[in-house]
Amino acid sequence: MRCLACNVALSDFEATRKSAVSGTFLDLCNSCCAYTSEDIDTIDRIDLKSESDFEPMVDDNEQDR
Repeated sequence: MRCLACNVALSDFEATRKSAVSGTFLDLCNSCCAYTSEDIDTIDRIDLKSESDFEPMVDDNEQDR
C-alpha cells in the first residue's frame, strides 16, 4: 500500500489509520497526515506503531541556529 499523496510505501501503522468520522482508511504516510492532523480526527492502531513511525521533534529554536 502506498501513500495517496506522495506515493511512499506505508508501514502497517500508517496503512491502518482511519478517519474517526467516516471510518474509511486514510492511506496517508505520517508526513502527509501531519498536514491534516488539525482537521481530521483519526483512529490509530498504536500496537502497530514501530520505531520508524516516530518522527523526531525539532525545536523551533534549534532550526534558527
